[in-house]
Amino acid sequence: MQIVLEAGVHAATAGNLQPYSIIKIENAETKQKLAKMCEQNFIGKAPVLLLFCLDLHRNERWAGLEVAPYTATSSFRHFWVSFQDTVICAQNICTAADSIGLGSVYIGTVIDMPSKIQTMFKLPRGVFPVVLVCLGYPKKRLPPRSKLGVGTVVHHERYHELKDEELLDVFNKKYEGQRLPIAENRLETILKVCRTVRGQEFAEKCASKIRANDHINRAQHYFGLHYRADVMPTGNDEYLKIMEEFGFGWFKKYIPFARVAKQKQKKAAQRARESS
Repeated sequence: MQIVLEAGVHAATAGNLQPYSIIKIENAETKQKLAKMCEQNFIGKAPVLLLFCLDLHRNERWAGLEVAPYTATSSFRHFWVSFQDTVICAQNICTAADSIGLGSVYIGTVIDMPSKIQTMFKLPRGVFPVVLVCLGYPKKRLPPRSKLGVGTVVHHERYHELKDEELLDVFNKKYEGQRLPIAENRLETILKVCRTVRGQEFAEKCASKIRANDHINRAQHYFGLHYRADVMPTGNDEYLKIMEEFGFGWFKKYIPFARVAKQKQKKAAQRARESS
């Protein structure tokens, strides 16, 4: 495990600042709680869980101790790069784990319960949970999944749009044979999502395609049933509140502390004059 963790902490980060923390979880009770919270039972069976957190708290403390100015929690650029650094660290660990025969699974649903995660692991302000990784020994080596090829995802010199027929062809090859049978509850859900997002006419168009194909295609499955297009955008404003509760203000206009303090002094002086 130590060699895997070493691979993570030696991942590239902007300015070599390492703005992340990893919480290693081996306690059986904690793993079971997470399995229940994430609604994925296998989480509780994994020998080790790693919770990767974006961490600007540690660098803020360091800056304070060294009497250096620090505004990273108010900067989108800091947040965005730190998010990347956290995920790069996680991927380094997964790659290292794979190289020594371990298996890994990313669990992204921790984003649905950041406040619970914060309480559970006593995360201070400026520390935000990004992703959970399960590590263990796989019973067997699974074959790699079919992917879009280099010819599709790599663009030479500039972005190149595939023709509609070409785009459908590469996705059909990627998901060849993966067809979801039509069931009333599935069809009802997809059409409800279509009506909410695009209106009745679009819903009828979707229903016609499903009936013509005699199955639910992969795109309809993903965006109509799994990552539902009517649900995924909801709660954006709530996430901004959560960000603020966690100590991040990159989405708000930045006002320097010195200016805020000066404004407070002015107001205090004015109140003193009015009361005299």
